[in-house]
Amino acid sequence: MAKEKACKTCKMIYEGESCPSCGKKETSESFKGKIEITNPEKSELAQKLKINKQGIYAIKL
Repeated sequence: MAKEKACKTCKMIYEGESCPSCGKKETSESFKGKIEITNPEKSELAQKLKINKQGIYAIKL
């Protein structure tokens, strides 16, 4: 099983070669906390964190 990693640019957590959100390949395997954004348009937290795509994100890298 592939290990989860977080994108250093947008903090999205994913498995695979490049970030599905921004396409970058710079990652961190050590992160603290996760948040799932299901509706970024209506989420105050997503707006504060400048997240505009649905997904699971790291809170701290």
